[in-house]
Amino acid sequence: MIIAVDFDGTIVKDCYPDIGSEMPFATATLKMLAEKGHQLILWTVRSGRALDAAIEWCRKRGVEFYGINQVFQGDERDGKNYARKPKVDIFIDDRNVGGLPDWGTIYEIITENRTYEEILLSEGHNHEHKKKSSWWHF
Repeated sequence: MIIAVDFDGTIVKDCYPDIGSEMPFATATLKMLAEKGHQLILWTVRSGRALDAAIEWCRKRGVEFYGINQVFQGDERDGKNYARKPKVDIFIDDRNVGGLPDWGTIYEIITENRTYEEILLSEGHNHEHKKKSSWWHF
């Protein structure tokens, strides 16, 4: 699988432009996925020095990426005609609807080809959401 992974709020706690502390088991899970042959793409809003720092942070922890903000290195062609949304199998991002599952659940979803809903139901979780107060009421 080709897996696009966000950095801030996903691999590390969001402290942009600084680098926050690692989300529990993020790099260990990414290394296990890479070892199983999955191609990891770092897909982040970071650029320049902030991007270089994120890449180096991951590299020091043993996480190497197949591509950085592109499906594979060299994919950017002429600088105009590259995909704004990469063609990948899965996005791992803290801004998913429903938020970011823990990294153990992410690993299970990918390696066992299960949906998040299947995992929640099999564990007997009540996935009913409590109504939050909001300015937007029906």
